[in-house]
Amino acid sequence: MKTNIYFLIGLMACSLGFQSCHDKLDVDLKSSITANSMWQEESDVRAAMYGAYNKFRSSFANAYIYWGEYRSGLWGAGLATNAGYSDVFSNQLNNTHTHANWSNLYTTINDCNLILKYAPSISFMDETEKNKILANALFVRAFSYYWIGRVWGDAPVLLNGFESSLQDDLHPSRESADKVFEQVGLDIEAALSLMPSESLDRNLASKTAINMLRADYYWWMAKVREGGNEALNKAKQAVDQVLSNGNYDLMTDFGNVFESELNQEIIFSWSYIMDEFTGGYPSDFLVPSQYISSQYIENPIKVGTHQQWIFLTQDYKDFLSNDSRDTRTAVSFETFFDEPKNETFQWINKFSGTWQNQTRVFDSDIIVYRYADALLLSAEIENALGNPTLAVTHLNVLAKRAYGVNEMYKGLSKQDIDEAIINERMKEFVAEGKIWWDFIRFGVVFDKVESLAGRSGEQNVLLWPVHDSSINTNPNIKQTLGY
Repeated sequence: MKTNIYFLIGLMACSLGFQSCHDKLDVDLKSSITANSMWQEESDVRAAMYGAYNKFRSSFANAYIYWGEYRSGLWGAGLATNAGYSDVFSNQLNNTHTHANWSNLYTTINDCNLILKYAPSISFMDETEKNKILANALFVRAFSYYWIGRVWGDAPVLLNGFESSLQDDLHPSRESADKVFEQVGLDIEAALSLMPSESLDRNLASKTAINMLRADYYWWMAKVREGGNEALNKAKQAVDQVLSNGNYDLMTDFGNVFESELNQEIIFSWSYIMDEFTGGYPSDFLVPSQYISSQYIENPIKVGTHQQWIFLTQDYKDFLSNDSRDTRTAVSFETFFDEPKNETFQWINKFSGTWQNQTRVFDSDIIVYRYADALLLSAEIENALGNPTLAVTHLNVLAKRAYGVNEMYKGLSKQDIDEAIINERMKEFVAEGKIWWDFIRFGVVFDKVESLAGRSGEQNVLLWPVHDSSINTNPNIKQTLGY
């Protein structure tokens, strides 16, 4: 099967949007808008950048939490469920699962490849603006390959851009995970060198967002991929740059992080806007209105647009509720007993969107990186470097907001500090697509996840299989070993 590359030009927040699509790494160009007619001037490149972000956002809209949290053992059935969820919760993955398909990520990457191919030769009134667009393309490509490497391991590394079915490289093979991660590092460093320092975008890349990805990446390389002290020190350098930037800080109230978009805590988020792009994975968290008594709709029960397919496990809810001082608990999840229905309902308050004209609109930005993440990542790094005092200082800054207590943590061993960090991450980042990666990075995934107990010897059990469609349409793509 061959799938189209198509170009869409339309109005998006007063900017043109450009988007190209190729599926399964097997491409057929059917658009009348070719390279000759598209890549002519500055506005074309800017349109292409926004189009790449459109695809970037939609590629992660639902998959983000599947890849980053649902395998953690902390999620289970909601009011209903189906195999598409339960197979992931139980770590019984298969090669027909929707999110085993990497095609959307490669479409995003292809958009970036074309920007990086054509933009350098196009004249801009301000070269700084060109550099910013190139840096954004590199950031998006780096982020996408970073997730591909962690989700699938070995994968094609594509850098040239698909435009025609006559190209010679339409059937690439999987390259080693080392090669994938190497490209991530190259793209991050290139993006950092090009991004203007004055950029403070929060829905696009900025120097701080790139440094946050850099810290995330190098810390993963140090802890998971044997990158050693060089990777560790680069992670520290990057996260120190984030923490020293006075444009970012913790919000005083935890709940306001999710109520006030693009606030001081947000480093990078995907923009969700009514009548432009809404929805995503948070739509699975709320209660269908037909289940509850009418007087409780939005008072206090948050209602959604479809079935509540998933929810936190009882053990996880108990863990989140084990300290009555913790102000994050009610933001993470809430329960209410509906007396007329004789039923207790529960929902997640993060990313719940807005209630307009008796309709739920999922227009909350999805936060990818925020200042709290930088604090806890720095605490991990400093603890590994033998700086427990600074690690505990970072922990206590976050704990002060959560519990209202000064010096919540003190006198801890190195092991105790790591345990405190992972516990705080589990409480801080509920439904933010991070906890699965945390468990792997801390080396506790086979201890924390019940469905993985005793399975550490299984080949590639922490990776995903490749979707059948990619294998069926490209004879050079081989299935992940172990599946």
